[in-house]
Amino acid sequence: MIKGLWGKKIGMTSVFAQDKMVPVTAIDLSNWVVTNIRTQQRDGYEALQLGCLRKRYVPEQFTSAWIKSPNKYFLVFKEIRFTDKPEQVEVGKSLDWKIILSEGTVVDVSGTTKGCGFAGGMKRHGFSGGPKSHGSNFKRIPGSVSFMRSQGRVIKGKRMAGHMGMASRMMKNLAVVQVMQDVPVILVKGSVPGKAGSLVFVRKA
Repeated sequence: MIKGLWGKKIGMTSVFAQDKMVPVTAIDLSNWVVTNIRTQQRDGYEALQLGCLRKRYVPEQFTSAWIKSPNKYFLVFKEIRFTDKPEQVEVGKSLDWKIILSEGTVVDVSGTTKGCGFAGGMKRHGFSGGPKSHGSNFKRIPGSVSFMRSQGRVIKGKRMAGHMGMASRMMKNLAVVQVMQDVPVILVKGSVPGKAGSLVFVRKA
């Protein structure tokens, strides 16, 4: 059994489900090709290696040259663990993702959050800041950095300004609201980590 699937986040929208407006995230599951099958005897673990095709090679048929020059034909490679080898899985073919996911399936979606560069304490941690009236010199200043300042130290874990975003996060227990029939796209309830175009891993909860 396959543990999950890799896809690309398209963006967010809203759809009607059971007479309610539901916010959803669209995830594209297309253009992933099996490039290798890891086995316990050869590699020490069992997994499927998948490659995401570059747009220019999507209409073409799979050839052995794709494996010999992988960086030319694929953008990125990912692996998916499995317990029992799925049927009809071959190198050069795509996975039948509809067997794994269907409407109503509860999934966990993991990805990398958007990078926000260097951010201050108010944006990074949600500090309220100082008074906004005239005469205040506090404004957006973070304030005291602890009682160890006289020793030239700061308490470990002190919430201060710094690099914000680009962290691995997972949203759990999200329902698959809709499975598109004409295109390999699923609509997952709620938001998932990352920006449009970023890779996400979808697994059954």
